[in-house]
Amino acid sequence: MVSHNAFYAQSGGVTAVINASAAGVIDAAKRFPQHINKVYAGRDGIIGALTEDLIDVSQESDEAIRALLHTPSGAFGSCRYKLKSLDEHRAQYERLIEVFKAHDIRYFFYNGGGDSQDTAHKVSQLSESLGYPITCVGVPKTIDNDLPHTDCCPGFGSVAKYAAVSILEAAYDVESMHRTSTKVFVMEVMGRHAGWIAAATGLAQDERGLGPDVILFPEVPLDESAFTQRVEATVERKGFCIVAVSEGVKNQAGEFLSAAGATDAFGHAQLGGAAPVVVDIIKRSLGYKCHWAVCDYLQRAARHIASAVDVKQAYTLGEAAVELAVAGKNAVMPVVVRTQDAPYQWHIDHVPLAQVANVERTLPPEYISADGFAITDACRAYLAPLIEGEAYPPYRNGLPEYVRLKKIAVPKILNTPFQV
Repeated sequence: MVSHNAFYAQSGGVTAVINASAAGVIDAAKRFPQHINKVYAGRDGIIGALTEDLIDVSQESDEAIRALLHTPSGAFGSCRYKLKSLDEHRAQYERLIEVFKAHDIRYFFYNGGGDSQDTAHKVSQLSESLGYPITCVGVPKTIDNDLPHTDCCPGFGSVAKYAAVSILEAAYDVESMHRTSTKVFVMEVMGRHAGWIAAATGLAQDERGLGPDVILFPEVPLDESAFTQRVEATVERKGFCIVAVSEGVKNQAGEFLSAAGATDAFGHAQLGGAAPVVVDIIKRSLGYKCHWAVCDYLQRAARHIASAVDVKQAYTLGEAAVELAVAGKNAVMPVVVRTQDAPYQWHIDHVPLAQVANVERTLPPEYISADGFAITDACRAYLAPLIEGEAYPPYRNGLPEYVRLKKIAVPKILNTPFQV
């Protein structure tokens, strides 16, 4: 049997555990030398393929690959770049085939969320439309937890843990100072259309009576009157109020509270910060002293507090992608299937990419309380196992010991420029 090379790339917003999936792909590929010769990584995602900017993963040490398991962000570089349809921009696809042919690439692994799985699906169609055999498998990743057909998405468990811990610690801070200082603290988390991360902050609300008193979800249009009444009642009852808000919260007209008017490379509205808008509502209505914080990149880069479950799933899904490919499965994505909540038990299956691409899974109604400001017991039962376990990175001089790869370029064969 003749072996061929594989292409792996990272796409979209990075996470605390996307590199664990990369390690899973790389380690698994080594176990199938009869199928896969070398793994080439795209520098900055699919752009690396289009510009023939490939990284020779075999030049990295085994120690460096192991260190990917505890290193955040995208070790090979990521991008927000969406391939157009084949009819719209045939030149892009012809270029991909040109690069793949030149470097004997027959396996394609794309590590990303919904838009990225759309790219993976389009690439999977190249074999039939352009006459070049490619086995394409998507590797799931998104902190938003909005991919369908999988119990959860790698990256979410760790950001959920970060969000829950952060709002709990902030609540301790506000409780200690509220008599003479801040009465309301608002913490903004990511989540454009799906409120999974905002929901995860609710895990901090336990017998200690801290955590979020109010959660604002993208799935529930904001009723300003009901919201301010809830905040006022909470402050009167306990002296302060903690609010978690998703960046994608909308008003009653269905408009983002924080829309900045611009769009990103995937065509999504660029959001400008919901927390200060919410604080302004509170100040205008109630006059309380407020503080706010936007977790932003910190939540998705926080490898130091990653969920052990999340790390394990990310690595296992990377491995599974390769196993599916060498078994002849094409245009699929491995998924996590939950079989039990407590203790959490799961296994890996797979679904067609066509069922994943551009499909968004939002928080189901049964996970949101009747008043729209909290999570239900069913939601807590779903979320709780995903933040379990600690997987601390090694430390040196008081700081995490993260790896930076050498990223040695594969010599160009075509050496012809391509505009992206």
